[in-house]
Amino acid sequence: MIRVGVIDSGGPADDPPGERALARAFAPDGSAQPAEPDRLGHGSAVAGIIRRASPGARIVHAQVFDARPVTSALRVTAALRWFAGMAPDERPDLICLSLGLAADRAPLERACAALVEAGAVLVAAHPARGPACYPAAYPGIIAATGDARCGWDEISQLGPALFGAWCNSPEHGARGMGGASLGAARIAGHLAAIMASEGRLSGPTAIATLSARARHHGPEHKHG
Repeated sequence: MIRVGVIDSGGPADDPPGERALARAFAPDGSAQPAEPDRLGHGSAVAGIIRRASPGARIVHAQVFDARPVTSALRVTAALRWFAGMAPDERPDLICLSLGLAADRAPLERACAALVEAGAVLVAAHPARGPACYPAAYPGIIAATGDARCGWDEISQLGPALFGAWCNSPEHGARGMGGASLGAARIAGHLAAIMASEGRLSGPTAIATLSARARHHGPEHKHG
């Protein structure tokens, strides 16, 4: 069974009991407590995309958003350290961060590096264009975004470690949430499905695997 950590707004109230019991919320001061049901719906959407791609995946929620889509490097770092402190047979194989922070923070980078060194694969949201955001810009992290060219099963490669994917794009007639955060969830879903069928991956092998499966290369061209 592939374990996927989701650092977001938590899961829905009807999550499997075992997953609800394990989930933790991280307060603004970095302290941990049992998670509350998702109030934004974003973490639930991210988990739903990963489960659609890999139905057998076990989702481990780390809640860093409350009622608003605002968080901090301290909360995200605390969530990463929680995952890193788990026993190897409980630690997520893959961690999805469908979020991006504008400021680079050394503790956040160290927390990411520790998990990458421990063998976890980290996927983080990053806009297809524009300034760097974190943790997607750190070494060893798979940066992911939405790409309207991509159907559900397709991947694009936009840079050495930047990949695009289905993102509930309006170009495909979708409504509601979309963009880089759901693209990151879809890339995490691709990797969860690959790991479930072919075995666990390290960060470099995950990047190589996505690159080999990419249907589109280079940036998406906007018209109009």
